[in-house]
Amino acid sequence: MKLLRGPLGAALGLVLLLSPVQTVEPISLGLALAGAASALTGLISYPRLYCYFRECCLQREGARAGAALQEDLDKKLFGQHLVKKVIVKAVIGFLNNTNPKKPLTLSLHGWTGTGKNFVSKIIAESIYQGGVNSNYVHQFVSTLHFPHAHSISQYKDQLQSWIRGNVSACGRSIFIFDEMDKMHAGLIDSIKPFLDYYEQLDGVSYRRAIFIFLSNAGAEKITEVALDFWKSGKKREDMELKDLEAGVSLSVFNNKNSGFWHSSLIDRNLIDYFVPFLPLEYKHVKMCVRVELESRGYMVDEEIITKVADELTYFPKEEKIYSDKGCKTVFTKLDFYYDL
Repeated sequence: MKLLRGPLGAALGLVLLLSPVQTVEPISLGLALAGAASALTGLISYPRLYCYFRECCLQREGARAGAALQEDLDKKLFGQHLVKKVIVKAVIGFLNNTNPKKPLTLSLHGWTGTGKNFVSKIIAESIYQGGVNSNYVHQFVSTLHFPHAHSISQYKDQLQSWIRGNVSACGRSIFIFDEMDKMHAGLIDSIKPFLDYYEQLDGVSYRRAIFIFLSNAGAEKITEVALDFWKSGKKREDMELKDLEAGVSLSVFNNKNSGFWHSSLIDRNLIDYFVPFLPLEYKHVKMCVRVELESRGYMVDEEIITKVADELTYFPKEEKIYSDKGCKTVFTKLDFYYDL
């Protein structure tokens, strides 16, 4: 016997769940099915009620998603004033736009541990309750999903098919591409039509979808600008997007080891924002440790916070301003002190 799936299955399951457990006679089953159909009609008539029992495409409206996004970034992301500003404005503006001309395309750049994966996770969670585990959020990791250079043609076909199928099912699908700096050059160009200014392609509109790219490429340029600000005595918070975005874009475009090398996505200006993640300083590492302690329910111990931050390595060699691995290893470092 196959399980009923979809709205009818959900409705019948709801009816049976709310009914006393007893032997089901044929007539009773017929009545139950009639009741299920009636329940289904009610659920369809009230989408919010239906979505309470089953995940829906675009689970949160723009205003609610924006509030959740702002709150999480403020509480959990440190040292990234540019990221907060750009991500909040870009995502909220896009969700509130009832007629976007193209999908929202964000490219996040910076060293490991500065928050790229973390921010993509927060974006997903702000829109869908299931976050990255939602049926409408799709993650690709270059070294896992596209490992072989000789299979690029096959990957291109698979990628196009996957995106087409998922956007057909949910226009507000989110696609996250991790390790863009390890992707084979030319592969990502296969999705160019989906990011362009087309109203529809073969009857499918991609304008409400969100594409997020994560990459270490461009991190050197970001560090160079940040270090120049520091040496000039300028505040880190005085950096603006215009100080970094063009340089990062050009650096990534000309990086032969990047999946964006001479990519038509950059050449045709299809990436809406190049979002720079600044290298994290000692004080930011301590903030990460403090929040992790609180999330585990431990008492905040300033001595342990300092010890964990001191164990990390910092660069440049002389100045030792920025953490080599950002906040990435603070979680395992804490395990050493709380190994019960």
